[in-house]
Amino acid sequence: MPPDALSAITAPSAAHSGMAVAGLPAWQLLLLAEIVNFGALRRHLGRSRADFLAEDVAAIMARQLPGARVLPVGRSTLEIAFEGALPTDADSAISRLRECFALPLDIDGEKHSLELLLAGAAMPSHERDDVRLAEAAEAALGQARADQRDVVRDLSRIEHAYDRLSLMRDLSKAIGNGEIFLQYQPKVHLRRQEIVSVEALVRWQHPQRGLILPGDFIPLAEESGKIGALTLWTIRQAIADQQVLAESGHDIPIFVNISGLLLADAEFVDQVCTMVRGVAAKVGFEITETAVIRDPECAIRHLRMFADIGVTLAIDDYGAGLSSLAYLKQLPARELKIDKMFVLELTSSNRDPLIVRSTIDLAHALDMEVTAEGVETPAAMALLSVMGCDMAQGFLISRPIAIGAMRQFLDEGRHLTATAAMRPSFGRPESFWKRA
Repeated sequence: MPPDALSAITAPSAAHSGMAVAGLPAWQLLLLAEIVNFGALRRHLGRSRADFLAEDVAAIMARQLPGARVLPVGRSTLEIAFEGALPTDADSAISRLRECFALPLDIDGEKHSLELLLAGAAMPSHERDDVRLAEAAEAALGQARADQRDVVRDLSRIEHAYDRLSLMRDLSKAIGNGEIFLQYQPKVHLRRQEIVSVEALVRWQHPQRGLILPGDFIPLAEESGKIGALTLWTIRQAIADQQVLAESGHDIPIFVNISGLLLADAEFVDQVCTMVRGVAAKVGFEITETAVIRDPECAIRHLRMFADIGVTLAIDDYGAGLSSLAYLKQLPARELKIDKMFVLELTSSNRDPLIVRSTIDLAHALDMEVTAEGVETPAAMALLSVMGCDMAQGFLISRPIAIGAMRQFLDEGRHLTATAAMRPSFGRPESFWKRA
């Protein structure tokens, strides 16, 4: 691997801050490494020793890629996150890892060959969409399994765009064919240090194109009139999955995102009310503030109908659009979610903490709880707790996962690892948060 490529991976200055390097944008890079022969190694090493194999491999990878964050995300899968000057820095990192693991590893005095499958995705840092980046990396890993080669997806390149008309046609059959599925991301209550709800996130596993990201098919669903059917399916599945969680001792609400187009659809609202009234499951809806501004009178009327039948309402992506206090005070919402664009720079910006703190105070004055999206570091989580934020959601706690994995996550209390890592102090006086 050339020295200049390694410096692009490890240099934290301009790339880490999101500025351009030599006229080029900084990039977020995420690699996934899968130990292909994990089953064989487990049989030879024994289950108890194999359970720690991913941690050993992570330590080796971290030494090879200084500055990268390397974490086991399963017994046989690792996640490598870093920043670079170019998307090809992902290929350079893969080459370095290939070179490192070309020789057998010494495991407890015995030599064992490690077979790795490597894949990932690259995204311009200014886009700051961690869910999309993770989904692209997972899709690349799926393609790598099928092709038996390393795959890196550059999310800025036009060649990854899909034919819209073709996707529209395929989307109409996707639900009936079982291609649509849900993943869940938990919200942790910062004071109580417990998971209090989860958000349902819809996914599409296309039979030919693999995993298609929501940003590529949700707008198409809205344009083609399929968003109603897609949302009704999502609510039904969320209700069924909530009952699964409740039966295993985790009776917490599942929140579903509702498109702004549907808030003006009286038939859709009636169908949802009929569906929710007939079950005991706890469900909530997340709506964006811009969805209300489109048709305030109709949207507020329908939202009150949802609230009247016991649906908890949350305002999503607050601050990302045209915030309106006139509408905010009329909404029967019990939760306000601060957009991740303010949370990601929370510990490195002077203005974002002031905006977040004032938003928390405003929401509390309106009798709403506050959730911060995009929480990625213990420092950010601790600062949010100091500010009085009620809940946090983000990759620090968990990436979106399937219902079975979510049940196991809750059973094992894995969120406690994130909450235990919070730092108690930030070296800023209380007066800092009160400055105008």
